[in-house]
This record gives sequence, structure tokens and C-alpha cells, in this order.
Amino acid sequence: MMEKKGKVVLAYSGGLDTSVAVCWLMERGYDVVTLTADVGQSVNLEEKKAKSLQTGAVAAYVMDLKKQFVQEFVWPALKANGMYQGTYPLSSALSRPLISQQLAWVAKNEGAVAVAHGCTGKGQDQVRFEVAIGALNPELEVLAPVRDWHFSREAEIDYAKDHGIEVGASVQSPYSIDENLWGRAIECGALEDPWNECPEDAFKISVSQEVAPDKPQNVEITFEKGIPVALDGVSMDGVSLILKLREIAGAHGVGRIDMLEDRLVGFKSREVYECPSAITLIAAHRALETMTLSKEVLAEKKRLEASFADLAYTGYWFSPLKEAIDAFVDKTQENVNGTVRVKLFKGMATVTGLKSLSSVYNHDLATYSEEDAFDHSAAVGFIKVWGLPLKTWKQAHKQDPEKNESISVSC
Repeated sequence: MMEKKGKVVLAYSGGLDTSVAVCWLMERGYDVVTLTADVGQSVNLEEKKAKSLQTGAVAAYVMDLKKQFVQEFVWPALKANGMYQGTYPLSSALSRPLISQQLAWVAKNEGAVAVAHGCTGKGQDQVRFEVAIGALNPELEVLAPVRDWHFSREAEIDYAKDHGIEVGASVQSPYSIDENLWGRAIECGALEDPWNECPEDAFKISVSQEVAPDKPQNVEITFEKGIPVALDGVSMDGVSLILKLREIAGAHGVGRIDMLEDRLVGFKSREVYECPSAITLIAAHRALETMTLSKEVLAEKKRLEASFADLAYTGYWFSPLKEAIDAFVDKTQENVNGTVRVKLFKGMATVTGLKSLSSVYNHDLATYSEEDAFDHSAAVGFIKVWGLPLKTWKQAHKQDPEKNESISVSC
């Protein structure tokens, strides 16, 4: 009789990797408790719970974390304009620290000896989960069945068939999908060759530029302290606003990303994302900041935004540096208030209008019309003072003309 090792809490999506992980852990003597986090993915979570129990789990938690996900993870990332390598809005990366928090809570509630995830040894999610768990509860062991098993995706599919586990992937259609409110990540299959154009059937929440409407659509997004609170004048909670904007922007082909991404584990990976809401909101938020923040704050914030994105991407969400950057960002957002008009057209989200009561922009100073309030006479003294350091340097280091080499000119 196999020795019982105690309970393990598995982060369970119900996909191929975590489905086979339930059986794998059971075969090694663990009682498996699954945790399925609802962060806005388009699946029937109750069906996932039933599937988990049917596969052999002794308990299955399904948690609605959408509101918490938006307030504690998405909005901080938006305020920081979080874009890894300037392109990826961190959709999958943002959900991992939240899921890790809940794994630690369920493990404590169930008296579990370990937690587990379904990540492979080539992905960055393994790092995000394990680093976060280590920060939240250093005493918890973390298991990685798929990584330790060393099975290929095809072998996983065969294992699932042999154990009567229904999975949505096949050798013919092997996409790996991760989805939440902030975006949708698509991997594997034909995408592994960067020369291949991403097949249209891989996309679900956006249309191609070719079939997007020929008429643009404007949306107006209202921000308070850097957080969107209304869409086209209608106040909305964060979850509702993101979902509504995803529908509108996705219908215009906005938010498709196809990139070669530098993974934390040391190699490049072709990644495809759909992030209609994220791309639109970040564009609007960045534009509003140019109206409401000073030049110096914008420059420093831009530098820290890259650090924020790297920390979120690499699993350092709970690090002291990330907390310090959050404090800086929150301070900058106190006056990021106003409304942004964005034109959605053929895959583009273009800011076409800004207004804010907190604006640093002064029309009377900027205009060249008769309302011009700028003191042009002050420019003379300003230029003299501004150029004085350079002028002084050149005068002090002026070369002796007699020591200059002669220059010959032939005609």
C-alpha cells in the first residue's frame, strides 16, 4: 500500500497540464486539492470543479477573484503603464501572484504540506509561482509535476487518454491558452515557427484588420487618480469597464500582439496575445499623464515603468523594490484625472482628445494667436543664462590659433 504523503493544493485550470497533474500526484501518494481561480477566463468554472473531482481530487475550490484581480493587480499595472519589453501588457504575469496568494491560503486552510502548479521547465510561470510562494510562506514545498515528469506535450495527451482524462488539446490543435480579464495568451503549435503567420482560428476576442469595420469608433475614457472609472460618460466598476471596452476595441481589431519575447529562463519565445482593453487603456492613460504630470516626473516614471514591468514579469511582485515603485507611482497619480478620447480603427487605438481639470497644459502660454500670454522679451535673458555654461567652457578652453595645424586648400 502506497504511503500517504498528505495534501497538496494544485493550481488547476482544467487544461492538459493540470489535468494530468492530478493523476500524477495521486499516483505518488498525495491527496489532491485543486484551486481554480476565476480571473475572467471564458470557461465554465463549475464544470472545471466537477472535472477536478471526477479526476480524483478530494476537494475543489473555485474562487471568484475578478474584482480583486482588477483592483490589486491590473490597476497598479495600468498606473505604471506596465508593458514588458515595451510591448506585452503583462496579462498572464499579473494573475500569478494573486493565484499564489490563494494557493497559500487554501494550503493553510486544508493543512496541506505542499502546493503544486502545472508549469513546464521552460516557462516563466514556474518562476512566478515558486518565487511568490516562497515570499508568502517559505515553509511550503512547491511541486511541479509536468516539469519533473519531463513529458512532451504529445506524451501528456497520450497519458490523459490512457487515464480517461478529457482534455481540450490534441496533437492536431495543440494551442496552449491562458486567459484573464486583461488579455489572452496563445502558445504552441504553428506559432513556434516565427515565419508562420498566426492562424486566425487562434484568436477569440478580436477580429483581423481585414474584417474590422471601415468606419472608426470613438470612445471616451474618464480617469480618476490614474484609474478608469467611466466609459463614454457611464460610470462603471473595473471589471465591467474592462469587459465592455474589450468588446468594443476587439471588434475593431485592437490589441493583437505578435512578438519574440525574451523569457526569464534564458531563451526567446514567439508569443501571441490579444489584449484589446489593456492596449486601449494604457494608450489613454499614457496620454493623460503627458497633460497632468511635469516633465521631470514623466521622465523618472518612464524609467521606473520598465523596472515595474521586469519585476512583474520575473515573479518579483512581492519584492521591496516593487513596493517602493508602487509608492512612487501612486504619488504621481494623484492628479492624473480627466477624460481621453480614443479612436479605434483597423487595429489601432489612437488618442485624439484630452481634457483635464488637473492639466499642466496652459492654452494661453502655448497659443500663437492674439491670446498669447507668453512674455517673449524674457526669452533673451533666458537664452543667455541657458547657454552660459557652454559659452564659458569654450572660452576657457579656447585653442591658441598659432598652435593650430595649417590647412592647405587646393583649387
